[in-house]
Amino acid sequence: MSTGFLSREEIARLTARMLIEVRAVLFNAAEPFTLASGLKAPTYIDCRRLISFPRVRGTLMDFMVATVLRDAGFEAFDSVAGGETAGIPFAALVAERLGLPMTYVRKKPKGYGRNARIEGVMAEGDRVLLVEDLTTDGGSKLSFVDAIRDTGASCGHTAVIFYYDIFPETAERLDGHGVKLHHLCTWWDVLAEARAQGAFDTETLDGVEAFLRDPRGWQSAR
Repeated sequence: MSTGFLSREEIARLTARMLIEVRAVLFNAAEPFTLASGLKAPTYIDCRRLISFPRVRGTLMDFMVATVLRDAGFEAFDSVAGGETAGIPFAALVAERLGLPMTYVRKKPKGYGRNARIEGVMAEGDRVLLVEDLTTDGGSKLSFVDAIRDTGASCGHTAVIFYYDIFPETAERLDGHGVKLHHLCTWWDVLAEARAQGAFDTETLDGVEAFLRDPRGWQSAR
């Protein structure tokens, strides 16, 4: 892990640049994407692509570790957990850098054997960092956090590469559950970098910005 600590602004800009470069960012206002929530959006982010790009994934994991250490503390955690499935490889990379044990959390009990949601060793009293690829409105994080807390461990922090930052209820939902969110970049960072690079045409970017400023209104109109 690099011991250098870039500013949050530079981490956000470089993360956005890498996401665009590996084509993890998709914009299409004419034929909107269907999100996991079932709602439509002209934007889609595919962080799973990142695992196929060693230099990018390594740099982003250094960024994530630096962000967590700076914001949460250098001795704040006893283990790292990944959320099934996209969070698992990133949790493994973060755990390796931090020199900590790693587990992963299933979305639901597997239905046979131990019927477990936690895979790996998680001890009562452990302070667990939950790692995921992204968060939209924070909803899926709460289920993972609850599964971790059911073991007797604590989980007050989650770290993601990408945070939508367009739904005001997200921060309130996580704060109300006692969870602090750490992230590298948002749609606003990606939009700014896309404009700076000329990565998409102006009409597309203007349409994306209209969605970002009023996502619920944009979805209701369609």
